[in-house]
Amino acid sequence: MTKIKLCGMTRLCDIDAVNELRPEYVGFVFAPGSKRRVTPDQAAELSAHLTDGVAPVGVFVNEPIENVCRLTDSGVIAIVQLHGSEDEAYISRLRERFHGVVIQAFKIRSEEDVLKANRSSADFILLDSGAGTGQPFDRDLISSVTRDFFLAGGLSAQDVQSAIRRWRPYAVDVSSAIETDGVKDKDKMAAFVEKVRRQ
Repeated sequence: MTKIKLCGMTRLCDIDAVNELRPEYVGFVFAPGSKRRVTPDQAAELSAHLTDGVAPVGVFVNEPIENVCRLTDSGVIAIVQLHGSEDEAYISRLRERFHGVVIQAFKIRSEEDVLKANRSSADFILLDSGAGTGQPFDRDLISSVTRDFFLAGGLSAQDVQSAIRRWRPYAVDVSSAIETDGVKDKDKMAAFVEKVRRQ
């Protein structure tokens, strides 16, 4: 069954909804400038309220490894998602300190981007159109992906079933499509999860 990541949680009521819906993953964004950014203290409070079985993912953009590991060491996050220009050297240094799952995000604009994603040493790759823009990309480009991947970028309750049937991702990742006026919407979250679970 395709797994689900609901990303960009910022409020305790978001976590209440997550605990009811039970996706496999929930994302906390630490990227400077993001409208969904949370501080380490906010993330700690949110993560502490998560039910068992939902893995907290930290989304980072070119973050110093020490800062990332401060959150993993304290148990605030269990999985690291790299959404910047982090390279193989960065991942290697991270693995010296962190022995959990690493997801590396790639902006898919060309076949070369897919080749880079295939070569990544991260445990999983995430294929997206950009840095949380909520816009789709040319998914025909990913026909040459040779490994398990998270599919992101423009997914919604309206099209996630067809995307799963066509591309068979390991997991789907959604953020903006489960929001109303810039905040998470429990009904939209539930509709998205329900569509995925019906596959």
